[in-house]
Amino acid sequence: MSMILRAENITFAYDPTEKVLQDVSMELQPGVVTGLFGPNGSGKSTLLRCLNGSLKPQAGHVFLDGKAVAAMDRRAVARCMAVVPQDTPVDVPLTVREVVMLGRYAHGIAWNQGSSEDARIVSDCLERLGIAELVNRPFCHLSGGERQRVVIARALAQQGSILLLDEPNAHLDLAHQLEVYRLARTLAAEGQSVLLICHDLLVSPLMVDTAVVKNGGKIVAIGPVREVLNASLLSQVFATQARISWDNASRVCAHFGK
Repeated sequence: MSMILRAENITFAYDPTEKVLQDVSMELQPGVVTGLFGPNGSGKSTLLRCLNGSLKPQAGHVFLDGKAVAAMDRRAVARCMAVVPQDTPVDVPLTVREVVMLGRYAHGIAWNQGSSEDARIVSDCLERLGIAELVNRPFCHLSGGERQRVVIARALAQQGSILLLDEPNAHLDLAHQLEVYRLARTLAAEGQSVLLICHDLLVSPLMVDTAVVKNGGKIVAIGPVREVLNASLLSQVFATQARISWDNASRVCAHFGK
């Protein structure tokens, strides 16, 4: 089922003297890949955690199909949206299968007691990420890139309508980065809402529909990616002279200079 996730005028601060988010509003639509861009420390991960209810804003609200996320049971939220965090503990004493099965607990299964349907979903998610051969490997024995793909598979196993990815391409080589971007596009084509926190200005602009740019706690631009990521904005936000050239529908180039 497609769902709309909307933030309305949310403000959040870890320290009352410094607002990490200030009057932020945005919306994730079904079938759309949204890229969240901004320099380090601009509050991108904090915004993601407010969107999924892990953090409670001091002002404003987050709504999931019109219902306040803050008022929802955590398991109910997890059935609707999944998060791929920026970092995952390495020393997890579980196999790959058991880690991905964690994604099914939002649907009420007990520890290691999933049904044949749960097992099928886990297997499908492992196949989709190209890691089926790792199913019985200890999670702690995997490379960084392998672990990241397992964590993405776990999120897919939740089968929510919304997927929030916090720098999902960390630790991945270029080939697997492209796989993640293609997966995001495929999920959107299937009707999901996808949010990607992006640092990459070389490939990610080609893969997202809407760009949201944060700086200094505020959203400074939002709209179609080709319109938003212009040379003026890149200079303002990233303090560097850069421009993105859209040569045609299948190729994007970034040019950096002084």
